[in-house]
Amino acid sequence: MSDYVFIISLLPLGIWLKLVLGQGGFWRERPDDRQGVWAPERVWPSVVAVVPARNEADVIATSIGSLLAQTYPGPFEIILVDDQSTDGTAEIARGLVKPPDNRLHIIGGSPLPAGWVGKMWAVAQGVGAARHRHPDGTYLWLTDADIGHEPDNLLMLVTRAENGNLDLVTQMVRLDTSSLGEKFLIPAFVYFFAMLYPFTWVNTRQHKMAAAAGGSMLVRQDALIRSGGIEGIRQELIDDCALARQIKSLSAPSGGIHLSLTDKARSLRSYGGFFGVGRMVARSAYTQLSYQPLALVGTVLGLAITFMLPLVLVLAGGPAAVPALITYGLMVLSFGPILEVYRLSPLYALTLPLVAIAYMGFTLKSALDHWRGRGGRWKGRVQASANNIDESSL
Repeated sequence: MSDYVFIISLLPLGIWLKLVLGQGGFWRERPDDRQGVWAPERVWPSVVAVVPARNEADVIATSIGSLLAQTYPGPFEIILVDDQSTDGTAEIARGLVKPPDNRLHIIGGSPLPAGWVGKMWAVAQGVGAARHRHPDGTYLWLTDADIGHEPDNLLMLVTRAENGNLDLVTQMVRLDTSSLGEKFLIPAFVYFFAMLYPFTWVNTRQHKMAAAAGGSMLVRQDALIRSGGIEGIRQELIDDCALARQIKSLSAPSGGIHLSLTDKARSLRSYGGFFGVGRMVARSAYTQLSYQPLALVGTVLGLAITFMLPLVLVLAGGPAAVPALITYGLMVLSFGPILEVYRLSPLYALTLPLVAIAYMGFTLKSALDHWRGRGGRWKGRVQASANNIDESSL
């Protein structure tokens, strides 16, 4: 019997050797906010920031204020799409601008049509307004209403896009870890994302991997149009990665993407502890699995074998404990760098099997919510599948 257990213990070891050595070095990601060198004789291209906002009164002043404070030397405007807020979001934002500053433009969002998810409809209206105001504009900066930016962030984004001839530059912003539950779960969220979408593969034009982080995405307006526009991703709950796939599908030399961690943008909102993070993950976890029950079963088994089995075998002792301990060590060491990015104790790495159990639970809840017709719940709307369902009709 012990021989069989020993053989079984080699399975997670093989998985972790593959992950650590062959998954694009995902575990080595660090914030990358270098600006590079900009030729002074060049003219800075125009940028329009598009910000969809629905009931963001608690953070909108800080968010829009950080955009107004950008030190970008080129033409720059902001379009805030007030997606039928009921908390005075637009009024708060309007009060931030004093004449003669006319960079902020606020438009009222129209009712959500069938076949669209809420955020994409708001973004589409903002992009349409930007194209109307600046039909020959160079860049659109798609950023969320709960993100705060350092004053030089846009400068860095444009510099990177111009120097690299990129169509999409996107940042995974620093997420909030103020509560114990967030310290326990948020670094793993970034870690799992990088594992699924290794940044080095995303940033390689020849690699098919495409991903983006929706909090901050600078996209060339002409590339967005040629790739199908926002309408092409109108039903996508995981809209950022869908946009990245759309952009990367463009024929060479277009389609270049750069994805990185950043310290120049941060989430302004706490997730509400353990269960708040759980709700965030559950909104789209089953969508990530394309609503496929077999994919759900495979994910649960994969998490169990990859993250939980090594710790179980270590605690059980016997010959299998040796390869299991090596596996657990690889797991802990690979988690360390992201904990360093978030300035957390490396001891949190020891809890990764428990974190995996939590994410397994969130994924199962996501599937259950979908089966009950309440998947993708956000801001008073429920989007259980690709078709939008208004919560008031349930």
